[in-house]
Amino acid sequence: MLHLQLLVHVRDAIIAGSTGRMAMLLLIYGGPLIGLPRIDVVSALGSLAAPNKQDAVTLGGAIHFTMGILFAMVYAALWSLGIGSPVWWWGLIFGLAHGMLVIVSLYVVLHRYPQLSEVLSGLPVMAAILLNHMVFGLVVALVYST
Repeated sequence: MLHLQLLVHVRDAIIAGSTGRMAMLLLIYGGPLIGLPRIDVVSALGSLAAPNKQDAVTLGGAIHFTMGILFAMVYAALWSLGIGSPVWWWGLIFGLAHGMLVIVSLYVVLHRYPQLSEVLSGLPVMAAILLNHMVFGLVVALVYST
């Protein structure tokens, strides 16, 4: 019985992470239409390892998709341990913490790959990263709880 419950939680986390990632990408790529800075996260992620733009987009998309699912699984694991719960405001809190982790990680990445600094630096970009991850957390919580 416990095994079946775990599979259901994993399935729900995969669905929530995939949905959260799509909502986040809508905001990332639609954000410039509402005044947010342009952030091509998929190309930026892929360009860390891919030799050309086409491969960077493919690799970056795969990385971002996988990370969305993995982070949703982390959120679900924390909720199952009693750390927060899958409600909208905990989703925002987890998303904010997630966004802060990404920003800290970016400083390490930008130090090693300075060519990305023109795309991924500045206060507006950092604010957009926080907002994007809060949307991710919100959607993950709402989808996971249904």
